[in-house]
Amino acid sequence: MRSIIVFLCLLSVSCSNKYKDVITAAEDYQIIPKPSTLEVLKGRFLIDDNTKIVGDSSLITEGDYLAEMLSLSSGENIKFDPKSDNGNIILKIDDAITNNEGYELKVAYNEIIISGKTSKGVFYGIQTLRQLMPASIESKDGLTKELTIPAVSIKDSPRYLYRGMHLDVARHFFPVSFVKKYIDLIAMHKMNAFHWHLTEDQGWRIEIKKYPKLTEVGAWRNGTIVGHHPGTSNDQKKYGGFYTQEDIKEIVKYASERHVTVIPEIELPGHGGAAIASYPFLSCFPNEPTKIYKDMGSIKGKELQANGTPKIVYETWGVIDDVFCAGQEETFEFLENVLAEIIPLFPAQYIHIGGDECPKGNWKKCSKCQQTMVEKGLKNEHELQSYFIQRMEKYINSKGKKIIGWEEILEGGLAPNATLMSWRGTKGGITAAKQKHDVIMTPKQYCYFDYYQSKDRENEPLAIGGLTTVFQVYSYNPAPEELTQEEQKYILGVQGNVWTEYMETTDSVEYMLLPRMTALSEVVWSSEEGKNWNDFQQRLNYISKRYDVMDLNYAKHSIKKE
Repeated sequence: MRSIIVFLCLLSVSCSNKYKDVITAAEDYQIIPKPSTLEVLKGRFLIDDNTKIVGDSSLITEGDYLAEMLSLSSGENIKFDPKSDNGNIILKIDDAITNNEGYELKVAYNEIIISGKTSKGVFYGIQTLRQLMPASIESKDGLTKELTIPAVSIKDSPRYLYRGMHLDVARHFFPVSFVKKYIDLIAMHKMNAFHWHLTEDQGWRIEIKKYPKLTEVGAWRNGTIVGHHPGTSNDQKKYGGFYTQEDIKEIVKYASERHVTVIPEIELPGHGGAAIASYPFLSCFPNEPTKIYKDMGSIKGKELQANGTPKIVYETWGVIDDVFCAGQEETFEFLENVLAEIIPLFPAQYIHIGGDECPKGNWKKCSKCQQTMVEKGLKNEHELQSYFIQRMEKYINSKGKKIIGWEEILEGGLAPNATLMSWRGTKGGITAAKQKHDVIMTPKQYCYFDYYQSKDRENEPLAIGGLTTVFQVYSYNPAPEELTQEEQKYILGVQGNVWTEYMETTDSVEYMLLPRMTALSEVVWSSEEGKNWNDFQQRLNYISKRYDVMDLNYAKHSIKKE
């Protein structure tokens, strides 16, 4: 018996030894985002039945994640054992690493070590290890024969703290399964924030138990315009959906296991049409019918209005005049009650409150809003919006959270502790940073992935307009020259936005997302000095093979195939 054990041990050593002096190729190291430093070494590590993952007990989530990945791709039964020191893949916490999300990855023919300052860093080291393996590991249907990993030494850390992607599920609704897939893509690209746009004029997507009509009424519209706004007709189809609070908990947990923070957005004081359709008292003019543009409304919607239901969920896109009334306590009571249910569902430090595109016409005509302006000494409706935002911020701060708002929250004065998202360009972000407010840059010319990604619009799916190519995304430098080195510290990072007016399916979201998100991941992770467009194109070609195996519907014309 002893001789059999010795033979098996010798066999194992000989299998690994045959990869000891293998010369690796440049194509083995095509990683996105580009690591800070990468040293190519000789040899390859073989994944086989002797592969065992060990590490700190605080890394069980990461260890199990890696074990599942390697097991599914190799066919071996690989486990993570936090109680053992006897393994050849080692995960560990290393306090000597300075960046909280930084990691070191060392692959030799006989051992892999992934170290991180925190579990986040270890997780990002695993994502790099994933890209060192062949694209075939992403297949759900087959195994990779004789799976090996090229030897390497990598030290890596992100440029920016906030590396986010946004998804609008209000214009078009997407199932829990796709939201998880979206989060997987965020994690794969070492991004760490998911901005979840949950409420709009065209749909309310989150269950609020105190206000059931938000999902009974607000989650459904009676039709949707066909074609580009204002539309050529109405499809006359009831459309909608929403996430239960249990769905929310499931998604937040799933994201947390992948080190992605979920930030909910509840739009106010504008873009609240679905809530107003559910509870008309929220409007300055509850009995004023919802405007139907150019007779593009649904038959059902028109019937409802004719029979005494003036407020309906919007069926077209664009900026809507009917906003939350800023001159009555009932509005603030409603919003605080809504947030009282939402805040416990999301561990993130932030709640996004929108604040963008709020027309002031109704407030100008509303006696209650005008009276509030007199009582509060507000000079104009922009200051009324600032009062609205600051009041909501005070409530959210009292619950231990901070607010993020689109750049229009600058108008009338920025709320004291607000973080600003600069979307119309970079000017708003520069202004806020100079006022010592944290900023997330998301300028539309670089970060709006609902824009066309090619000048050849005839062969592109319908989009809102504009043009944002992969090259434009990659060329973006989030550090404005107008800011001093001290002011640059207020730029937390960058976010890509996916507004879904013209994305009806998950396939269409993937097409608009990739590979622009791929380019953005390098913008927010890698150093500006290390960026090189030609080099990125080469690596993009390799990662696209991974997308192919994952059956992702990416924009292939944006990738230079070799």
